[in-house]
Amino acid sequence: MTTPFPLGRPARIAVLASGRGSNLEALLAAFGPDEPLGRVALVISNRASAPALDKARAAGVEALHVAYGDGTTFEAEAGQALDAAGIDLVCLAGFMRILSPAFVRRYRGRLLNIHPSLLPAFRGLHAQRQALEAGVRESGCTVHFVDEGVDTGGMIVQRRVPVRADDDEETLAARIRAEEHRAFPEAVRKVLTGRARPPAEEVPG
Repeated sequence: MTTPFPLGRPARIAVLASGRGSNLEALLAAFGPDEPLGRVALVISNRASAPALDKARAAGVEALHVAYGDGTTFEAEAGQALDAAGIDLVCLAGFMRILSPAFVRRYRGRLLNIHPSLLPAFRGLHAQRQALEAGVRESGCTVHFVDEGVDTGGMIVQRRVPVRADDDEETLAARIRAEEHRAFPEAVRKVLTGRARPPAEEVPG
């Protein structure tokens, strides 16, 4: 499916989150009701107790818990909710599950993820630990389009941080997280304005 952006109207954005929702907060701040480019209209979590749901409700955004189960039911129910809400763009913000190839294809070009490394380095879980074990001097975060692989989709935005000699996973993660909160809104703006597209549709600028 050809990426539809720019839309010529405010986009309706959904966020899938599993945890505390710090990147959700950044997206809520950047894409609130008065933002002409788009607004966060729906938050879905696979965890009923996820703080992200409370943050969405506090912001006046529809928040749904959808049990993950084996994944099939989650994707069916989440897809129905996305369609019912008229969602244009889906952002994975700390969503700790792998989506099926069928779900990814359904939202190709409209599905973004943020990962705490400078991809293609350190894909998958425990990216900060991987960076420390590799002894790199620099790490960061990447916002990318989601494809059928794990953290393999086309990159949209990267932001870098130094890795310090006294870093542990927690301190490095905190430094990266601060950059994530800048990178995700920047990437969403690039996609919604048509300045970033999946690799097969890339355009200059």
